[in-house]
Amino acid sequence: MMLYPAINKLTEHVPNRYMMVNVVARRARQIAEEAEKNDEHLTEKPVTMAIHEIAEGKFDKAEQE
Repeated sequence: MMLYPAINKLTEHVPNRYMMVNVVARRARQIAEEAEKNDEHLTEKPVTMAIHEIAEGKFDKAEQE
């Protein structure tokens, strides 16, 4: 299975793959915790949602440091 969006699209917003894994994991945990706290049912997996957020440029580069 291929990653969608493509890795090239994601590296426009996050400088390297190692950092991308960390950013996606952190954001996915945040999404899951927020959904659980608010008793929400997610239509997509938190990791998928995090990847799409990065691809859409919603990731703040200041969070990387």
